[in-house]
Amino acid sequence: METAQLTPDQLDAQASRLHDTDAWQHIVTGWERTAQKPTAPVPAPAPAPASPTPASDGEAPLVRPADWRNLLSVPVDRLIEDSLRTLPAPVPRERPLPGRFGAVLPERLHSWRRIGQPDVSPSVHLGHARQILTEWGWQNTPYRLRNARGARCLCGAMLTAHRLGYGSLSTVDRAGAWLITELRSQGWTDLIGPWNRHPGRTVTEALALIDATIRRASLAGH
Repeated sequence: METAQLTPDQLDAQASRLHDTDAWQHIVTGWERTAQKPTAPVPAPAPAPASPTPASDGEAPLVRPADWRNLLSVPVDRLIEDSLRTLPAPVPRERPLPGRFGAVLPERLHSWRRIGQPDVSPSVHLGHARQILTEWGWQNTPYRLRNARGARCLCGAMLTAHRLGYGSLSTVDRAGAWLITELRSQGWTDLIGPWNRHPGRTVTEALALIDATIRRASLAGH
């Protein structure tokens, strides 16, 4: 049974190394080009002039409206594809977290929850990490997986989600790399831990970062 023995800072370093690989940069910069390119639509035959409908005495003749598809600048299939790509990630399968007592238990005591659990995508894994932060709390104490109340940092929440059965170690690394990708897009050049520990950081900002990362990863099919 695969379990993590990582600290938050070790996970942070692993995610950073993955983010810096050529393969990951290809994923980040190339996913928008993976969708099938729309083919040029076949020109539709010019519609026949609308024949006026005979009108009764004293009324203007009725003209049949033109096909609404002729008003579109892109094919209908392209519009549908673009709309589907903007949908949010699917909601993770509900499995309640252990109660407040479970928040302060040693991580190794949660490992049995991994038995029989399938792997999940990074975006779904991050959704469960978000649930951990909202139910058990967020903290920014340096170099700590959690504080005395059981609150986690960002990397600590991802490691706990893994322990609870939501994602393999590979998934945790990729989720971390997506977090770093989102941070880079926001202008942050350091790792996740320093961002989490930055003076004045708030739980609202931490959750907003996870939400933005979930959307970015899910749009890329991750």
